[in-house]
Amino acid sequence: MRLTVVGCAGSYPTPETAASCYLVQAEDADGRTWSVVLDLGNGALGPLQRYLDPAALDLVALSHLHADHVADMAVLNVLRRYRPGGPCPTLTVHGPEGTLDRLGQLVGKDPGTAVTGQFDVRAWRVGLPVTVGPLTIEPVPVEHPIPAFGLRVTGPSEAGLDRPAVLAYTGDTDACPGLDDLATGADLLLAEAAYVEGRDDAIRGVHLTGRRAGQAAARGRSARLVLTHLPGWNDPAVTLAEAAAVYDGPLELARPGGVHVL
Repeated sequence: MRLTVVGCAGSYPTPETAASCYLVQAEDADGRTWSVVLDLGNGALGPLQRYLDPAALDLVALSHLHADHVADMAVLNVLRRYRPGGPCPTLTVHGPEGTLDRLGQLVGKDPGTAVTGQFDVRAWRVGLPVTVGPLTIEPVPVEHPIPAFGLRVTGPSEAGLDRPAVLAYTGDTDACPGLDDLATGADLLLAEAAYVEGRDDAIRGVHLTGRRAGQAAARGRSARLVLTHLPGWNDPAVTLAEAAAVYDGPLELARPGGVHVL
């Protein structure tokens, strides 16, 4: 199983990177590559096409419904509906309750861009993992101002592990029991870190800092920590230092195009 960072900006795209989007791929026993996108935020559909044809996606997994995590679903719909080869088959999309309505808001009232018929939208159910090819995705409720889920993805290891590999993606969250569930035993914890210690201390229930992400990785004994969802006004070096002060495992910042083999 491997993770490709398509977009890693927090809250809005920057000149360097699209907003949140992460491509997870793995081969099954027959050699067929399965491809799942975790979130598809503002500006992400463009760079996603560097790594695969969006017609080849097997599933989209949405952590929550803020625009920086779902906005490009509107243009994915257009690409898949109007490509010269004819419409793509219906694509399964998992997200929180209300996902279909949210996508409808994004595309507006033009019947030519309606998402109905192009996406098969299903709601996450806690305790009911979703299986797509060799990948299993478990939704874990986390703390954010709107319903939100972290996603724990289990798949075949390419890194020589003698067991399946585990990728834990926090989505957007503050410290909470769900975050600890995600981090526990993860081979890679992909953790948002949009806030900064000292500057954002009065705001809770929304985002992690680098320190809080590092603490979760340390408590859960995550094997690796990758920090993501940094807004353009943050200094990445500060976020990295916050995490390094409390987590002594392999640590890095997400970067667009970065590939992580699990």
